[in-house]
Amino acid sequence: MELTELLDTITLPPARTNNQSVRVGDSVFETNKSLLLRECEYFRALYRSGMVECHQEEIHLRNLKAQGFIIMLAVASGERPILNGEEILEAIECAAFFQAEPLARHLQDLLNSDNCLLMYQASAIYGLLELRESSAQFIRNMYRDLQESLNKLPQELIEHVESLVPSAFVAVGSHSTCSVDELPLAATRTVCYLDEDDEEWKVLTALPVEASTSLAGLTVLDNQLYVVGGVHGVDKIPVDASFCYDVVTNTWSLLPGPRQPRYNFTLIGIEGCLYAIGGESGRTTMSSVEIYNVPTKEWSFAAPLPRPVAGVACTKAMSRIFVCLWKPMEINEIYEYIPNQDVWVLVSTLLKHQSYGHCMVAHRDNLYVIRNGPQDDFLRCLMDCYNITTGQWTSMPGHYGNSKGALFTAVVRGDSVFTLNRTMTLEYAIAGNMWKPCKQMKGFPRNGSVWTFLLRIPKERKEVTVGHLISQVCIIAVSHFGMFR
Repeated sequence: MELTELLDTITLPPARTNNQSVRVGDSVFETNKSLLLRECEYFRALYRSGMVECHQEEIHLRNLKAQGFIIMLAVASGERPILNGEEILEAIECAAFFQAEPLARHLQDLLNSDNCLLMYQASAIYGLLELRESSAQFIRNMYRDLQESLNKLPQELIEHVESLVPSAFVAVGSHSTCSVDELPLAATRTVCYLDEDDEEWKVLTALPVEASTSLAGLTVLDNQLYVVGGVHGVDKIPVDASFCYDVVTNTWSLLPGPRQPRYNFTLIGIEGCLYAIGGESGRTTMSSVEIYNVPTKEWSFAAPLPRPVAGVACTKAMSRIFVCLWKPMEINEIYEYIPNQDVWVLVSTLLKHQSYGHCMVAHRDNLYVIRNGPQDDFLRCLMDCYNITTGQWTSMPGHYGNSKGALFTAVVRGDSVFTLNRTMTLEYAIAGNMWKPCKQMKGFPRNGSVWTFLLRIPKERKEVTVGHLISQVCIIAVSHFGMFR
């Protein structure tokens, strides 16, 4: 049953107002009953039960601290507070007691290298399972840096982290659709992952022959890879279909494409939905935005961007979607999409003459805008950092090498940023207001544009051989041969 349907079944006790007094320890809070019902399973169960407490003017909650309740109310009201260690503990206790999902999700957004061990142990104690798993995965992704501190936790928590697989850095080149006549070349249309132990790129899977990554939208949501749109042929004919790759079962599935066929757009996934943002159709730049609901498998239009744009810089931070739009000649605008209002809101503006954001990535509550240097210098890029909590901009010192567009492939994992080109894969460590190169590995052996992302690849997967790839793409081609007639 949906939450809205559930709330309709609950009859509030007779009262002069919709206010509810709640005593937590020695503190009394005047709150809104509807807010409590929407945010907390505890209060929904209380009012469904008809217990005497729900008819009292004041509900008394013992053995809880007021600070946790204050944080829960703040999150319920739409705030996104940054919490210290003590506040995190009280918020976790409160989220578990009240079964407050919004607060639990906010805690997941706050996960970082400073608090992940605390969150992991506390969520295990209080039974917040999703936060526990998110914390464990975060630690696994930073195992090399956190191993010494991890060893101080109980053995069962250590063993659980070590049973997980870290998120792998994955890349795929730009490929158009593949006809039946081109099947001998299909084995080169591969998605590859970086084996950091061997420092080698290895094949993960082959693209379906009908799929195009040329000017397509690619993103990962819930550890599944989505390939949407794109073009085939020099005439840039849009590809109508979409594809989803399940890394656990090693299978591709066919999905419906957007209502408006598009290419050169940005695709991003968050909270069960894919967002197809801007792009081109018939060589016309668009401002339209479409949302794909993964559970229902349906596309719908959302509020358009403030102006048409193709290949817009976009990222997500703390479960929020941000885009960077350029207004010639010197204005970079950061917009945020507000889902419950279906509106794009201007967050901040950055003025840089003839320099605009080509790529944007997020780390914690920071947005990193990567832009060209003076006189259209794309080999030595500049970077600015916008903090979405304080609303402050910071210009990062120095230039960042961008040979063959390496910076535009940036992907954040933990406190690291991975970039690549044909020559090398470079890992940066995010330290203060700088990205410091810390490890160099083998480059990705593909020409042209490259898409990068993270996937958790099961340990039990077997190595994929070229022979297996050829047989795989042949089977896919035969099963969908009608698309090439």
